[in-house]
Amino acid sequence: MPVSPAYRPDPRYPELGPEFADPVRAEAFPETILRFRNDRAAAMVGLDALTDEEWIAHFGRFEALPGNIDPPLAQRYHGHQFRVYNPELGDGRGFTFAQMREAGTDRLLDLGTKGSGRTPWSRSGDGRLTLKGGVREVLATAMLEALGVPTSRSFSLIETGEGLERGDEPSPTRSAVLVRLSWSHVRFGSFQRHAFFERPDRITALVDHVVENYYPELEGANDRPLAMLHAIVAHAARLTARWMAAGFVHGVLNTDNMNVTGESFDYGPYRFLPHNDPNFTAAYFDHAGLYSFGRQPEAVFWNLQQLAGALSLVTDSAGLVAALNGFGSAYRDELTAAMLARLGVRRRGADEDAALVQAAFGAFAEGGERLRWEPFFFDWFCGDEVRALSGPRADLYGRDGFVAFRGLLADFAPERPERLADPYFARPEPEELLYDQIETLWAPIAEGDDWSAFHAKLARIETARLAWGLPGQGT
Repeated sequence: MPVSPAYRPDPRYPELGPEFADPVRAEAFPETILRFRNDRAAAMVGLDALTDEEWIAHFGRFEALPGNIDPPLAQRYHGHQFRVYNPELGDGRGFTFAQMREAGTDRLLDLGTKGSGRTPWSRSGDGRLTLKGGVREVLATAMLEALGVPTSRSFSLIETGEGLERGDEPSPTRSAVLVRLSWSHVRFGSFQRHAFFERPDRITALVDHVVENYYPELEGANDRPLAMLHAIVAHAARLTARWMAAGFVHGVLNTDNMNVTGESFDYGPYRFLPHNDPNFTAAYFDHAGLYSFGRQPEAVFWNLQQLAGALSLVTDSAGLVAALNGFGSAYRDELTAAMLARLGVRRRGADEDAALVQAAFGAFAEGGERLRWEPFFFDWFCGDEVRALSGPRADLYGRDGFVAFRGLLADFAPERPERLADPYFARPEPEELLYDQIETLWAPIAEGDDWSAFHAKLARIETARLAWGLPGQGT
């Protein structure tokens, strides 16, 4: 492959040793048809110069990248799934394929797979990914990035030519392999596994790995496990707040689906809210609403408690409890910041900021089902009342229930108001990614192998990302 100066391989995960991962090989797929490549993400790790043929060789047949992980590694971890502990988890249909440094930040990034075949942790699964599942994940990561949510990036999607039997969609269905670019694939469940086996030495090794590779500013800490938990709590609070401001419901907030760098990843039955509804659930199998929209902060905090439980084998519990107790205030601060960023206004002061956010949620309640989540932020971006009151929801915003919100918002100065000059904000409606829209995008792919609507949607989401100009964190 042509090696770009921006490509800097740095495979660190293998240094942990055989107790943390298993060497595996990808399946030899009948076909490798490139459906999506993320050249913007590839440029950040020096892989954008690959031809399509070279891309397929590395991300469809998984020929090792120069100087990188060979063979790939299926990570070992445990986790709570809907709060039931499962000691039989691990990378069952994916592996860590490569690690390299990000241009401009020098962060260590991972390339990991989904649907690359069976591993020692597949149990009864076939190790595969449906093409529709891959399409949904590409769309999710693009939309979340546009809305300022720390997320993995969908790096590559290749159709693999197999027919898969699935009980929750028409079968046989088409198959694919996805590659995602993430800051880290080390999960809360990675620590839980070694706590389960009562191996504090391995927990310490994993703590050292995380600190040295992802939180190097903590290397001199007297108590590395405690310092690491403080950092993870802060990142988790930011992630949760930005989910909430984006109206996003992950759907499966198990401890093996949360990583140590506070990125959202692994999108299955996710949903974006059609309108404000705290009880809205994404997963059809979440009958109790454990991971509903309004319960996501609670779910993340519970998961942090499980991580702290694993770390209690290597540090004092009192300090861990104190770190956990910081989540609530950190989340509230991050939610305020995220909501103000979505409204495009500057902070004024703690009390004024909190009052505006509370009024915004009150406005959502007044708007009911008619007030969709994304149009609210689109209409009121940068606090432009004239624009909001001349748009398609003007009559709604004239109601008494919006008086408090409008009055408070008028006191806030816009943040970078020049963004409103972007043609995106001259449209009557913003980009959304609701369930029915995804189904509409999938239909021409399933029926006639027509990908034009899918790629057009990604282009529009990219237009929205540039127009919003929201602060991001993570890849």
